[in-house]
Amino acid sequence: MLEKNIREQILSLINKEVVPAVGCTEPMAVALCTARATEDLGRKPEKITALLSANILKNAMGVGIPGTGMIGLPIAIALGALIGKSEYQLEVIKDLTPEALEEGKEYIRGHHIEIQLKENISEKLYVEVICEAEDDKATAIIANSHTNFIYEARNGNILLDKRICNASCREEGDIALNMRMVYDFAMTTPLDEIGFILKTRDYNIKAANLSIKGNYGHCLGKTMDRPLSHGIFGDSIFSHIISKTASACDARMGGAMIPVMSNSGSGNQGICATNPVAVFAEENENTMEELVRALTLSHLTAIYIKQSLGKLSALCGCVVASIGSSCGITYLMGGDYEHICHAVKNMIANLTGMICDGAKPSCSLKISSGVSTALLSALLSMEGKYVTSAEGIIDEDVDKSIHNLTSIGAEAMCSTDDMVLHIMTHKGC
Repeated sequence: MLEKNIREQILSLINKEVVPAVGCTEPMAVALCTARATEDLGRKPEKITALLSANILKNAMGVGIPGTGMIGLPIAIALGALIGKSEYQLEVIKDLTPEALEEGKEYIRGHHIEIQLKENISEKLYVEVICEAEDDKATAIIANSHTNFIYEARNGNILLDKRICNASCREEGDIALNMRMVYDFAMTTPLDEIGFILKTRDYNIKAANLSIKGNYGHCLGKTMDRPLSHGIFGDSIFSHIISKTASACDARMGGAMIPVMSNSGSGNQGICATNPVAVFAEENENTMEELVRALTLSHLTAIYIKQSLGKLSALCGCVVASIGSSCGITYLMGGDYEHICHAVKNMIANLTGMICDGAKPSCSLKISSGVSTALLSALLSMEGKYVTSAEGIIDEDVDKSIHNLTSIGAEAMCSTDDMVLHIMTHKGC
């Protein structure tokens, strides 16, 4: 068992990175920043200027905003100013009412909002919101993670300033993980210390079940539950996993007012790290302890990979979360540390290079691809089959394999990220 102080640091990290969120976390981060700037201003803004990093823009352009039937940043910003409460964090607009929605639409029609790309910044996750009313002006800045305020000011008076810490800084209190530490924590930590992880199942399976009652996004989850799909894929654990995972993503990307438990600032990653593991455990008749340990392994693996990849990148987040769920499922199949490392290598060998082209309804398709690979990688590892260091970017050491993946996503794919944003913002030109 890991030492108590190490366990406490890891528990703190999980509790920081696995949190509830309503809607896509990028527009919600902008709404949160708007809410805080409005609170600092002390009244309804007459003008709001949002200066955003390219990755925030990319992930907020095509996604539904919960409870509005609308997509994109203007309505998120308007609601952040009108009804947002920063104390709610990524559930910032959960007090939305029909009356508030109409007020938000009217605010947009009044041309009070200006959205711009923030130039010459290194942070991929950066939100700066300036709220003005008559002679008063308030500014709030979020950077590096979706709820991390680094600067606040009102009328030139600085209320908060943590800008000295740049994107490469690990937030205070974070512990540097490795795969062995992740595994040992998940397998040996007393159950009463990690039982809270079941909340991820409660939130994200509930989101999937609620999604089935509506028509969200591309309805991939509902499609997988139909007779034609059962005829192709079978009425099987595989089809049930895809359905429950895609359904929750359909609802989230489609703008349903349904909270999910996120991972590393992404609701889709939280869904992908949770639902495949939870569904497999139920249908495989694993014990509750096994489910708790599998979910802990899945979520903490995703957090570990994100430490070197960053919160936002050109690499689709479902790659990271699917690696986590593959680890959890491998454990539920009876796998040990070696099997889990082999599953990780199988995942990296297959999914490396899947681009992120923003948050949107079709994310459910990418999640389904990731989950399919997670199951295949787990099965192969249990059969003693895995991609070796003689192949591609896989290294003999599992941690080096992971860092090979994240270096590609965080560094080599930067030009890909620029091209994706250019394409997204110049359609029809």
